[in-house]
Amino acid sequence: MAIQWYPGHMHKAQKEIKQALPGVDLIIEVIDARIPYSSANPVIADLANNQGLSKPIIKLMNKTDLADPQVTQQWCKYLELQQGVKALPVTAHKPEQVKKVIGLCRKLAPHRVEKELSVRAMIMGIPNVGKSTIINLLSGRIIAKVGNEPAVTQRQQRIDLSEGVTLFDTPGILWPKIDNQNSSYRLAITGAIKDTALEYDDIAFYAMDYLSKNYSKHLLEKFKLDKLEEQTLDTLEAIGRIRGCLRTGGRIDLDKVCKILINEYRSASLGEISLETPEMIEKELIEVAELQRVKEEKKAARKNKIKKKKR
Repeated sequence: MAIQWYPGHMHKAQKEIKQALPGVDLIIEVIDARIPYSSANPVIADLANNQGLSKPIIKLMNKTDLADPQVTQQWCKYLELQQGVKALPVTAHKPEQVKKVIGLCRKLAPHRVEKELSVRAMIMGIPNVGKSTIINLLSGRIIAKVGNEPAVTQRQQRIDLSEGVTLFDTPGILWPKIDNQNSSYRLAITGAIKDTALEYDDIAFYAMDYLSKNYSKHLLEKFKLDKLEEQTLDTLEAIGRIRGCLRTGGRIDLDKVCKILINEYRSASLGEISLETPEMIEKELIEVAELQRVKEEKKAARKNKIKKKKR
């Protein structure tokens, strides 16, 4: 599934972030605990290392109350294998967890603390990962606009926190191209991409395939199913009959069923569910690299063919 959604303010934000990075001590990247890889922006890593400006990064794994606890633990260990990365699992429903990031910021910038200078942290995150809610909890007041729709924050702002930490907020930025198509689906399922940029039936089929393999018990209990059918379509139609999603003549309103499934997932009505594991991502990265290699080979072959014709 190819998704093209790169609003103009995101391009502008990326340029502004690049200019501001030399003046901060560390980066706080808010990611979705359900999709820690897919919700982590590769642009941020590139910007952080631009011109040798390597910065410590706190991976703030938000929405842990929606994610599978065991999978979240796996991700914490996996992320901290990366140099300069600290993982902090949190939920906005427990402000005390979120506020731990202030102490962690001070720990990662001892040179500033020793000089009694404010620790400067740039907070980033793709749309709809809960960054604005995190900022409001850290500041103890309503500063950032909160919304369920992606792309709410559209300008940078400076926020002074307690204990000598200053936050530099940035708009949520997506990247113009997603190489791993599985990530496209996961971003769509969790609502990181506007619903107008996708087809509900497309992502619902993907979600059902994954849930059937990994969280079948959740589906059976929530939708009161006796069993899951071999074909995804048959399972969705069974849910449609139970939920009364019928059209004239008794036909199943598949579009309505797909919306129900996605909305049930987003509201956590299905339970604590993660959409990716470190093991899954490692395999997918190998597949993406192979596809890229084949693509480059075809591109090189076309160029050689054109050169031969010009001779």
